[in-house]
Amino acid sequence: MAQANGDNKPGSQHTEEQVVLDEEIGHVRVVTLNSPRKLNIITSKVVSRLAELYEKWENENGAELIIIKGTGRAFSAGGDLRMLYEGRADESWIEVVYRMYWLQYHIHTYKKTLVSIVHGIAMGGGASLAVPTTFSVVTEKTVFATPEAAFGFHTDCSNSYILSHLPGNLGEYLALTGARLDGAEMIAIGLATHYVPSEKLPELEKRLTSLNSGDKDVVKATIKEFSIQVQPGEKSILHNCSLIEKCFSKDTVEAIIEYLVNESNREGNEWVKETIKTLKRISPTGLKMTFQSIRQGCNQTLSECLKKEFRISINTLRGVISNDMYEGIRAMMIEKDNSPKWNPPLDEVTNEKLNLVFKPFKEEFELQLPAENKISRWEGKYESSGYKK
Repeated sequence: MAQANGDNKPGSQHTEEQVVLDEEIGHVRVVTLNSPRKLNIITSKVVSRLAELYEKWENENGAELIIIKGTGRAFSAGGDLRMLYEGRADESWIEVVYRMYWLQYHIHTYKKTLVSIVHGIAMGGGASLAVPTTFSVVTEKTVFATPEAAFGFHTDCSNSYILSHLPGNLGEYLALTGARLDGAEMIAIGLATHYVPSEKLPELEKRLTSLNSGDKDVVKATIKEFSIQVQPGEKSILHNCSLIEKCFSKDTVEAIIEYLVNESNREGNEWVKETIKTLKRISPTGLKMTFQSIRQGCNQTLSECLKKEFRISINTLRGVISNDMYEGIRAMMIEKDNSPKWNPPLDEVTNEKLNLVFKPFKEEFELQLPAENKISRWEGKYESSGYKK
């Protein structure tokens, strides 16, 4: 028997305010991001409810398969930037940032079978709810991107771990430029496991729920019945992989731009010229934080990446070396003049300044994760952190 719940009280009627819906269908659990008019952005309510449900279901013997999807034209467009902007004075954003990164660890290491149905926009933190799942299903409508550097932030929510493990230097390219990928491209580089035409999604979900099982082999075989083989299109950026590697394998952001400029003089390199324009529009602080984070991610564990991202986020939101993030949100979302005034310029974002952003906190203010065996799996919540005390 299916039981539908909202994000507050079990058994309550669905209302517009209930941004996370959940259903219990035998041994299957379905969670739906339910803010279609806001592209299912990740608010504090969403993070808290997802963490609550995922902990409950992992510890519940009757829950074997968890499906996550979004309503409307987005899976999730990422974090609630307006909330971050409005919390500038009182740092009210600390709680949701902490909870989100803590949740990310548990999604990556989840003990039950997780299936994400990624139909539509999946950006930044929204994409990170899907990519680490056991099976991630994309469609012809899927759009993936990590555009955080563009507004003075950094590639976060475990994406410094995810992107740094992509082939070649695709991770640096995607993180620095915010370039978009479609479903076929995600499949090609391992960011998704199955491509299913959107018209087949209702039947796929029906079949998955009817399995009443989380057996990975059975779930995989079922999804495969609905999936098709796809290849990146003729205009895919993946056809530029060799050039991307030459350009984005350099040791600094400045060296990357210099190499691109030299390449732009060659005939037929329109992609290079567009990439240069993109990088020059982006926050210099965002570029350098992101670049260093991705490079470090190559040699970091998931836990180390999340702790690093947490430090960068807190220090960026506190304006330790720049207020570019607030300026970017102002220009793109609040006043919408699309003319951010970045400060400092690229040559003034020194290693010394970057070290201030990456510097570890005192232990009580670090993100607490169970990877170090100091706490049990579902401990380390915000309530027990130094920020709550």
